[in-house]
Amino acid sequence: MAQSSGKKEIVRGFSFAGISCGIKESKNKDLGLIVSSIPAVTAGVFTTNRVKAAPVKISMEQIDAKKAQAIIINSGNANACTGHQGMIDAKKIIRKTARELSIAEDLVHMSSTGLIGKPLPVNLITAALPSLVSNLSPINIDDAATAIMTTDRFKKVIVKRIRIAGKTGTIAGIAKGAGMICPNMATMLSYLVTDIAVQPKALDSALRTAVNMSFNRLSVDNDMSTNDTVLAMANGMAANRPLSRTSADYRKFERALTALATDLARLIAKDGEGATKIVDIHVRGARTESDAEKVCRAVANSMLVKTALYGEDPNWGRILSAIGYSGADIDEDRVTIYLNGSRLYSKGKGIDKERVKSNLLSKEEITIRIDLGLGKKTAGFITSDLTEKYIQINAHYET
Repeated sequence: MAQSSGKKEIVRGFSFAGISCGIKESKNKDLGLIVSSIPAVTAGVFTTNRVKAAPVKISMEQIDAKKAQAIIINSGNANACTGHQGMIDAKKIIRKTARELSIAEDLVHMSSTGLIGKPLPVNLITAALPSLVSNLSPINIDDAATAIMTTDRFKKVIVKRIRIAGKTGTIAGIAKGAGMICPNMATMLSYLVTDIAVQPKALDSALRTAVNMSFNRLSVDNDMSTNDTVLAMANGMAANRPLSRTSADYRKFERALTALATDLARLIAKDGEGATKIVDIHVRGARTESDAEKVCRAVANSMLVKTALYGEDPNWGRILSAIGYSGADIDEDRVTIYLNGSRLYSKGKGIDKERVKSNLLSKEEITIRIDLGLGKKTAGFITSDLTEKYIQINAHYET
């Protein structure tokens, strides 16, 4: 395994690398690696799509061991819908990565993202592994984040530090995602690493909470991928007493992990293919949390709402219509709708658009606040607007 460069670590015991191995014709970085110096407690959440890429199938089998030490990720090729050969190819890369790192094969996870249906260029990847490993560094997290991008316009990296039982710990995360973003795992990859010691069941529970409150409340275009993966690794090098779900600081850790995942989700929404605006939707006053979530999802996924926001049209009628078909229990005479703090609809009547400030939706960040007036339950969601650019990008994307 590559030795530490001696530079200050971002997360104790973790190294990162990202290089170009030639999968992308652009020669942009397309092969990333994350390595812990020791085996780490590991948890994962994967796409709910019934069609799953080969590396997802393998990771779903491996995750039961709750231990890993390395994650290798390629972009530019999804290794999805590639049949039995796709499984053989993924396992070959995992095996060669393990050999290059001098670790056990079952401690290596793999992810892929990119075009569906094309054989994985195994020889390009395996030939690049020595260079990839030699580029491992405790500070190269940006290179790893860049290597996993596809249609992303910018890399997505978040680092947070928290105090746990008198020890300072770090949580860092990278993500990719811009299109095919849909709740119940968006089309994205994300890797969260921490030096905080966490017991396996506690890490799994915290990760699922974080994902449910962030990536599962994110929508760009209501399409779900075959490759979605979120993996979390905790190597315990902060030397705190391992957190269980009953530990005094467990909730603090869970909140920090959720906050980090939410920040990454916001970056994905901001980077939505062709997007010009990031949209936060807040629903309150619902009878049940389920109703609040239904309203959030309906508004977030409405093409009419999203295009109106792009056009900076304060069309409260489209929002109200989405609320009405959401399946939630509502009373239109008790609903109140606010756009960027301005009340546009209440008590069964809306404000004439001619009376609305002309620049109400001119900002990059938009907030839609909805009060159903029926109860005390709330929910939040993140989305983006929909533009002509989205069509241009996806009309010419091969799969």
